[in-house]
Amino acid sequence: MRNTPQTPETPHHLRTWLRGGATALAAAVSLVLLPFAASSAQAAPSAIPSGMTWTVLAKGDGTVRVGADASTDAYNGDTAATATLPLLCLRVNGSAVPAGITPDFYAGWSRGTVAATPPVLGKTLTSRAVADALCAQYYGSGWRMAEFHDGRYGGDLELSGGWSFWAYGYVPDGTRFWTAIDDQPANPWN
Repeated sequence: MRNTPQTPETPHHLRTWLRGGATALAAAVSLVLLPFAASSAQAAPSAIPSGMTWTVLAKGDGTVRVGADASTDAYNGDTAATATLPLLCLRVNGSAVPAGITPDFYAGWSRGTVAATPPVLGKTLTSRAVADALCAQYYGSGWRMAEFHDGRYGGDLELSGGWSFWAYGYVPDGTRFWTAIDDQPANPWN
């Protein structure tokens, strides 16, 4: 709080009154605003988790490229966990890169096959383990939820990329899929 300047024109009693008035005004404002701040904090709705989703970007001869598009939010999730969407599943089996695909950071090779589950309520995906188990339930041992960094590139596919990948298999066009991301809080369980 600023001190009231002491000048010969301002009498002592007026300076005291001005200081007291400023203190009283600050106290009154805090008393008036405090109940609103407390009630708005209590009334704030709980956040609904969001998960990242991918879609089909391209198709080849028995292959499909799945990945992020303009709707994807890899940092916060783009779809509320109250949505019901298929889960993108992957089985990595060491498949060699097929002719016609040149893997790079943004469009790697998954070394396997993708498939989609029937639609799943995002809120039921309470952990990566639950999602992986759902893929195994539908497709068998070795299947798990696909992840943002599953695309590989480099001479021996030793490098991990992101944003999309190629795989063998089929998933429906025009559909969004729950897809995991390990290094961001953009999964339905975050």
